[in-house]
Amino acid sequence: MTSQLALSASALLPDDAARARLVGRVWSTAQGGPCPVVIRDGHVFDVSQTAATMSALLDRADLAQVVTGRDHPDLGPLDGFLDGSLGRLLAPVDLQAVKAAGVTFAGSMVERVIEEQARGDSARAADIRARLEPVIGASLRDVRAGSAKAAEVKALLQDMGLWSQYLEVGIGPDAEIFTKAQPMSAVGCGDLVGIHPISDWNNPEPEVVLAIRADGTIVGATLGNDVNLRDVEGRSALLLGKAKDNNASCAIGPFIRLLDNDFTMTDLETATVSLRVEGRDGFVMEGESRMAAISRPPADLAAQLVNRSHQYPDGAVLFLGTMFAPVKDRHGPGQGFTHDIGDRVEIASPRLGRLVNWVERTDRCPEWDFGTTALIRNLAARGLSGQV
Repeated sequence: MTSQLALSASALLPDDAARARLVGRVWSTAQGGPCPVVIRDGHVFDVSQTAATMSALLDRADLAQVVTGRDHPDLGPLDGFLDGSLGRLLAPVDLQAVKAAGVTFAGSMVERVIEEQARGDSARAADIRARLEPVIGASLRDVRAGSAKAAEVKALLQDMGLWSQYLEVGIGPDAEIFTKAQPMSAVGCGDLVGIHPISDWNNPEPEVVLAIRADGTIVGATLGNDVNLRDVEGRSALLLGKAKDNNASCAIGPFIRLLDNDFTMTDLETATVSLRVEGRDGFVMEGESRMAAISRPPADLAAQLVNRSHQYPDGAVLFLGTMFAPVKDRHGPGQGFTHDIGDRVEIASPRLGRLVNWVERTDRCPEWDFGTTALIRNLAARGLSGQV
């Protein structure tokens, strides 16, 4: 794969990797298939004999003991899965549902309203932003979703004729939670990410992603790119599936960092996430955002996903919403940002590492052809079906 040849383990791992409990997934040439793995000391350790899927691994009551155990086979250095000599890096999820929460940060709330007002026309975005941001943006800052203050803001904006379906899910009692991608379809760090060829206005959405057990327990976190087609969703909110769920349009990785004494929910809730886009045309866009600005606590979003009314027996991962709204003009004044083919997208957080991908059209990215049936057959052929 073109992209992974340009990556190294040292560039992807968290700054405090020596203390981090990292789990992930690789395609091992030696093992002939996907393997859940532990990343330690720059090496990849196979835990397939204990848990053949990431879903099964994360659901284990003795997860901490499994991860810290020293008897797992060493598949080799991580760099060997980045240069292709030992296999390749995969998204650190398999059977889990891939879900996403939308409009959870004030900046993205404003941008969603702009998309709605612009009806998918990027040329109108700058003018609408200039009119709406001073009013809506000021009203939304520091408002906790579902609070009495949020209800007051809603009433004010309704009186001004500025209320929107996006603001309803942004600060109302019920979060927007949707299906981002199908189980097994997410791409990993180093892979191509896809932009549908019908789109002329699109962007990366850098997000923190929770790893959640079947019982609703948050066990860890990673990074994600919720690739979005702004013009498609802007035409109609009912086109959300078309805007979000396309070939290679969901990237997750590089690894899931498990919660422990060195990485707590407080660390997660105060994390900083950065975005850098580098184009073949020399264009560079950078930004940095803080999880502390989220309108709903991550635990609340997880509880709205997994509860007595909705279960995920194979677990789930949940994108927490984007903190960064890319508006830097690229192809002309007032046109804002959109991707070009070949863009390098890096999403990073010091405690979670770096997720790096390259942009291509969805119809030129590798087709998704290894689904649940293929996984079950592969594990059975390797004698691992009993560990699922």
